[in-house]
Amino acid sequence: MPSRFKSRQQALQTLFLWDVRRQPIDDILRDFYGSLALEEGEPEPMKDHFGEELARGAIRQIGTLDDLIAHHSQHWRIERMPVVDRNILRVAIYEMKNLPTPSAVVIDQALELARRFAGEESIPFLNGVLDAVSRSLRG
Repeated sequence: MPSRFKSRQQALQTLFLWDVRRQPIDDILRDFYGSLALEEGEPEPMKDHFGEELARGAIRQIGTLDDLIAHHSQHWRIERMPVVDRNILRVAIYEMKNLPTPSAVVIDQALELARRFAGEESIPFLNGVLDAVSRSLRG
């Protein structure tokens, strides 16, 4: 079983592909697993159930998640955000809303994803939005 961080990374990667291609998530996941097998020259890897739950759940709730992002990201329209940033937000907010993971852990992991895939300039923005969403979900 992959680590939770790896699962979040997979969810981000599959959401990124979904956001760019707008294909059904089942097709995206099949292509994702197939590309991993090709890269490593091995049979298709085992499914990552937690990563899939995050990606599928975020897509199911995309309207609600995007509304929360828009409400808490002053002066940023969601369609103008970098694709990586908006999908980090979607994965993290889905997890905060729907799973028992502490918000601090979700935010920390989201910022680590940003360091790997988005860059340092995204971190303050993502941190601010996620902190605001976390406070609104608690109160």
